Amino acid sequence: MGDVLAGFHAAWEFESDSVLIRYERGIRTPKLFQALGERRVPLAALEDVTLTPGRRGTVVLRAVPRAGADPLIEAAAGQLKDAYDPYRLVLPAERETLAEYYADELRGLLTESGPADRHLVAAPSGPLQFKAYDGKAFFDGASVRFRWFWTGASTAKWKAGDQSFPVADLGGVEWRSPDVLEGHLRLVPRHSANEHPAPPDQDPAAVVFGLGYGPVHESLPFAAAVLAAVRGRRPGAGVSSAAARRDPADIAERIRHLGELHEAGLVTDEEFSFKKAELLTEL
Repeated sequence: MGDVLAGFHAAWEFESDSVLIRYERGIRTPKLFQALGERRVPLAALEDVTLTPGRRGTVVLRAVPRAGADPLIEAAAGQLKDAYDPYRLVLPAERETLAEYYADELRGLLTESGPADRHLVAAPSGPLQFKAYDGKAFFDGASVRFRWFWTGASTAKWKAGDQSFPVADLGGVEWRSPDVLEGHLRLVPRHSANEHPAPPDQDPAAVVFGLGYGPVHESLPFAAAVLAAVRGRRPGAGVSSAAARRDPADIAERIRHLGELHEAGLVTDEEFSFKKAELLTEL
C-alpha cells in the first residue's frame, strides 16, 4: 500500500507485508508510546482490524493482534488501559471515511488467525532497567538481576541477597500493572511446582511497584523483553560463559550492600561470611 495514516499520538505506515507504527514524542503522548518509539507489526501477527466511534468527535482504528504474536501484549495480559493500547489509532471523526478505506484495505490483506506459535513482533531492545519500590531491576538479554533497596525491601529479600536469574532458568514473567494495588513483576522459574508462591514483597524472584515506582512505560517493556528472551530460547541452550561472567564492579557493589546489612544487624556473621564467599566465586 505504501501510504501513511496519521492520527493522535501515532502514524501508521502501510506496507505490503507489515504496518510500521511510529509514535509521537509530544508532551501529551502516553509515556509508553514514547518509550516504544516505533514498532513494525507483520501482517501475519494480525487477525482483524476494527473501526469504532471514539470519544469527543473521534473514531478509533484498531488492529487486533493474534494471541501470542506480540510479547508486549502477552506480558500485559489484558491489563492495559485503552489510552495505552499500542494498536489503537485515534483520528478526528471527519476522517472516518478515510479510516474505513484503510481498514478495509488492511483487512483484505490478513490471512492468519488464531494463536501464533511464536512471537512475530519484536520486543523492546535492551539493556533495560527500572526502579521498583523495593529494588532495581536490570536485564541485559542473558539474565535478570534484582538489587534491593534499603528503604523498601523486606527482611526476607535482604537476607536472600541481590538476585540474578539466567534466562535459561526462566519459564515466564508475571506482570501486574502498577496502576492497581499489589502491582509487581515476578519471574517464573522454568520448572516450578509451586502453585502458591510467596507474596511479591517476600519473594526474591519479584519486585513490587508503588507510587512512582515501576511505571507502565518502564516495567512493561522490561517484562516483554524478558518474556521474548524466554520464549526465544532454544531448547538446551545456555548462557555463554562471557554473558554469565559477572562485572567485578557489580560484585563489589553487592558485597558493599551485604556489609551494610551486616552492620545493621539484619544478617548474622555466618550469613555475611557465607554470602560474601559465594559472591566472590562469581568473579
